[in-house]
Amino acid sequence: MFDTLAAFAMLWAAAFSAGDPVPYETAVAADPVVAVSPDNANDSEAVAPELTAEQAALMAEDPDWSAKASLYHAGGGGATGNDSLGCRPVPMRTLATDPRVIPRRTKVFIRETVGMRMPNGAVHDGYWYASDTGGAIRGERVDLYTGHGRNSMQPVLRFNQRNLTLTDAGRFDGCPPAWNTASN
Repeated sequence: MFDTLAAFAMLWAAAFSAGDPVPYETAVAADPVVAVSPDNANDSEAVAPELTAEQAALMAEDPDWSAKASLYHAGGGGATGNDSLGCRPVPMRTLATDPRVIPRRTKVFIRETVGMRMPNGAVHDGYWYASDTGGAIRGERVDLYTGHGRNSMQPVLRFNQRNLTLTDAGRFDGCPPAWNTASN
């Protein structure tokens, strides 16, 4: 039996030769998410923004939660449809939480995201909105919604699978606002 399998494997390798192996560096460089990562992209660097009085107070406060972050996006096997409030998810604003830990409709301040450079050149103010839940979001875990497609994760890749500090910044009504009006 072993001889038959070995002969079949040799025949298969000869018939379907993959050519020369691809070096690891070449494969990584071809991946658009890795090739332009937060560590090497100029447009994703954090900047020191001018803090509002509310942001400065939230930065000085002891955080209410420490949660392990993961990322999710729409399209290509990512999230589809509306969040758990029935709203369209807002990129870089919608936060999926375990509602037993962080209740839905909580305005959350994540200090690590303050000053994060957005894809359009704007600067993130640190406000996220707990408007979604997820089957894998249990306990002190959060899921940051990044937008459409894998490349939308670029600005927040450095936070994936890391513990973030979260502060309760109040409640919100309706759907989460667009990211550029969220601190209102």
